Amino acid sequence: MREAPRLSPDGPELDEDGAQDVTPDEVEVELRPQRRLRIWQLAPIVGLGALGSLMFAFPLAFGSGDGGAVLAMLGLLLCGCAAGWGMMAARRVGYSWPGLPPRGSGERPDWRVIALYATLVTLMVALAVWRVARLR
Repeated sequence: MREAPRLSPDGPELDEDGAQDVTPDEVEVELRPQRRLRIWQLAPIVGLGALGSLMFAFPLAFGSGDGGAVLAMLGLLLCGCAAGWGMMAARRVGYSWPGLPPRGSGERPDWRVIALYATLVTLMVALAVWRVARLR
């Protein structure tokens, strides 16, 4: 009986001429599962984001009394928490923001992309705070 080629930590052993000694009936299979977000990770993020969006949108749209500003700010806080939680979960499985290099690649992010993201976040927060301040 012929013994299968031994594996080193970085792949199969090669012959002297650099060829891999593999018999036709051997198949190399990746044993690690794919890194992706699972439903148990996504469900609380989506639920918290939806709840926060509703809490933020309804007082602003319909002007519901004295507690509207407080309820809207709580909804904004929940939306922000859900977004942060989602970003951290995505980062753990290896995803990155569009325009930014993947984690651990050694590349430096472009300062223009970071400035664009910072401007968008600042604009959204300013608009939200301005709208809630107008409820008073």
